[in-house]
Formats: sequence, C-alpha cells, structure tokens
Amino acid sequence: MARATLDETTSNSGLEAAIESTWFRNLITSLIIINAIILGVLTYSEFMSPPTVKTLQMLDHAITLAFVLEISLKLIVYRFDFFRSGWNWFDFIVVGISLVPGGVAFSVLRALRVLRVLRLLHVVPMMKRITEALLKALPGMGAIVAVLSLLTYVYAVMATNMYGNSTNEEVQQLFGDLPRSAFSLFQVMTMDGWRFEVVQKVIDDGHPWAPLFFLTFIFVASFAVLNLFIALVVDALAAEQKAATTDLLEDIEEDVEHAEEERDEILALLASLRSEMAELRAAVQENRARD
Repeated sequence: MARATLDETTSNSGLEAAIESTWFRNLITSLIIINAIILGVLTYSEFMSPPTVKTLQMLDHAITLAFVLEISLKLIVYRFDFFRSGWNWFDFIVVGISLVPGGVAFSVLRALRVLRVLRLLHVVPMMKRITEALLKALPGMGAIVAVLSLLTYVYAVMATNMYGNSTNEEVQQLFGDLPRSAFSLFQVMTMDGWRFEVVQKVIDDGHPWAPLFFLTFIFVASFAVLNLFIALVVDALAAEQKAATTDLLEDIEEDVEHAEEERDEILALLASLRSEMAELRAAVQENRARD
C-alpha cells in the first residue's frame, strides 16, 4: 500500500480514498450527533423502562465500536502520520477513554466528539473567516482582559473599604472581603440585577452616594472596556476580509497571467502552423511546376 498523507485532496490507495470520501465523513459526523443525543437521553434513564435503557446502551456500544473501527482504519492508512493532526489525537484519546474498563463514568467524554462538527468552520467560507478573525484577536483580547481585571481589582478594593464594614448581613455578603467585592462588581458590570440586588442594598445601608461609584464603574468597565472586545473582533475580521480579498486578487492575477501565457503559446503555435502551411503550399507548387 502506498504511503498515505493527511491531505484529503489526494489519495494513494482505495482505502484512503474511502476514508477521505464525503460519504464516510458524513457517516461519522452523523454517528457523532446520534451518539451525543443518546448520551443526553440516557441522563433520564430513571424515567425510562429498562428495555429502552438497554437498547440505548447497546446503540451506544455499537457506535463506539464504529468509532474504534474508524480509528483503526485511519491508523492502518496513515500509520504514524495519523498523530500529526490534533483532531486525530483528540479522537484517539476520547475513544480510548470509552474503552477503559470501568470507564462508563467517563462516557460523556465521547460526546465531545460532536466538536468535530466544527469542521464546518473550514468548509463554509464566511464561517472560516470569522473563526480565523476570532483566533487572531485572542492576543489582543488577553490584553483587554488584563486591563479589565486590574480595573475590577481597584474598584473591589475601594468597595471593600467603603462598604465592607457594614453590620448589614446582605451588604457583608456583597462586599465583606475582596473576592466578594470582585464578584459583586462583576455582576454590576454584566448589569444583571445590579440596581436592586446590589446598589439598592448599599443605599439602604446608609450610603446615598453609592450610585455614583457604581455608575462610574459601569461606564468605564461595561461601556468602554468591554466595547473594546467588539472593536478588536471587528478589526480582526476586517483584516481577515482584506487578506482574503488580496488572496483572491492574487489568484485572479495568476489566472490572467496563466491565460495570457496560454494565449501566447496558442498564437505561437498558430504562427508555426501558418509557416508550415506556407512551406507546404510552396513545396506543392514547386512540384507542380516541375511536372
């Protein structure tokens, strides 16, 4: 058997062509989705009859065997090149866990194979561009998270000093120490019930100017810093779109150049044919003249 490659556009054997075919990938993806549904339904096993539970478990085992067969075929075809792909490592580990004796408790990990549906991100061009933009924006997001964490820490220290010494038990639960203050400020930042669950309790505890403190935090953290995430993603998406447009233009230029080269070759061939035809006519006329 010829040595296979992980390039799905080429195949060196019939088995490799079958594994890399569309119908095989669709079959495995369907089994992944079915397996995920079965695992979800089995979480309600106490409400189902024993025969139904047994049937679902048998289907689960059958699908697991199908996954084992898939991994085995890929190991036969790709050999050690199989482990050059991160997705292959993921599949190998997840299927291996499902085969460990007593590993039923980890059977939910097999549902993680449904993540292979994310291969659609590489098929749909728009989804691919968005995914690549998000990945490229991660370093910048880390810097924004660091700024937001520092800002939250400063406000948490201030809130603990101002409101943490209260005798009110509810306020103590909100700002009694630094971790509680940071968590309460995170709730304020998300604006989830911040008015009555946080701010109003502080006001009722004798702090009428507390809204100014929390409003400044909301304006800085929610309206300013968090919007930087959106700006960063949009900028990365625009850069990715620009790169995609540049690549498309380069491909078009290459196609035009290739077409021009082919046109020049065709014109040269036609000129050569005309020259040969002229020589042939001259030879025929010369023969007729001799006759």
